[in-house]
Amino acid sequence: MLSLPANTDPIHDPSRPKTGLDRFFLRLIRDERDLPFPYLTLKVAFFMVPLAVLLYMPFITGWAWATIAVVYFYLNNVRYKGPFGLMMHCSTHRALYKKEYDALNYVIPWVLAPFFGQSPETYRAHHIGMHHTENNQAEDESSTMPYQRDSARAFLHYYLRFLFTGVYTLSAYLFRKKRNRLMVGAIRGELLFIAFCVAMSFVDLPATLMVFIIPFLIFRLVAMAGNWVQHTFICPNDPGNHFKNSITCINVPFNHRCWNDGYHISHHIDPTMHWTEHPVYFRAHLAEFARNEAVVFAGLNYMDVFFKLMKKRYDLLAEHFVDIDGRYKSDAEVIAFLKKRTAPITDYVPGEMDPAVAA
Repeated sequence: MLSLPANTDPIHDPSRPKTGLDRFFLRLIRDERDLPFPYLTLKVAFFMVPLAVLLYMPFITGWAWATIAVVYFYLNNVRYKGPFGLMMHCSTHRALYKKEYDALNYVIPWVLAPFFGQSPETYRAHHIGMHHTENNQAEDESSTMPYQRDSARAFLHYYLRFLFTGVYTLSAYLFRKKRNRLMVGAIRGELLFIAFCVAMSFVDLPATLMVFIIPFLIFRLVAMAGNWVQHTFICPNDPGNHFKNSITCINVPFNHRCWNDGYHISHHIDPTMHWTEHPVYFRAHLAEFARNEAVVFAGLNYMDVFFKLMKKRYDLLAEHFVDIDGRYKSDAEVIAFLKKRTAPITDYVPGEMDPAVAA
């Protein structure tokens, strides 16, 4: 385990000099701190999307097609998937562009997101309309509570259930809660995306697989692995407590690339908190984190935690566990604490799973 280290995650620096292009974007966006987002949008639009178009061109064949496909796969699923996905996350909670330029707010979810396998409007409906509202509790259809959360078999069940029934269960939830606008948006976005992929498959199946379908499968896998990790270590006696049902990951390159997404506890406490404010909030509320036995890791990102969980390497998790107030005497105590937090919450009702899968 670790003592609390100095924080190296990004915060806003108002003294940074502004370029002419910076000043142009500042006239469009609502918050100066989101200046990196228009630049990332341009990188995706000018570096990745043209490659996708080339894959559909009939004169691109053989080794040239394969080379473009490899580059596109790398840009889509390695270089930009995380930063773009978390930019979309941030701009879903806080509109990026000013009201007079509101049409630009549709570029990310409707124009660019499908290239990353994200159907328009379903993310907003799921994340804002259900997940934050229900806070990973019983009525959250993507809740991790009923699962043994260090089990690869349980995660596979969780992922496949979401992949094949996620839109249906989300729509049913929104219908029950009378959130009809979100429900219609989710169904519309999913059906349009599926219809578009089917139509484009008749144009060029290999290109459609590479450009849209494979990114779709990877995105949903990564998204559910992320949600799994973010809500793995849950206190069975107080699963609705934000400090006790999520985690915080500090001092990792991931936070620089993906807009401090490691701060999931404070994100659930205040979903509208700006991404640059999370490290400051964390430091200002250390006593609350300690009092509530919050799970904090230093030097691990979500995927690091995920793979260590799947391998049941609690010893490695304990090495990166931050003992905020010095309450733990040894790594063995930390391991016992973490194991207790991954056990299924057995009184969970909606979306029940086979007890054999939870084992």
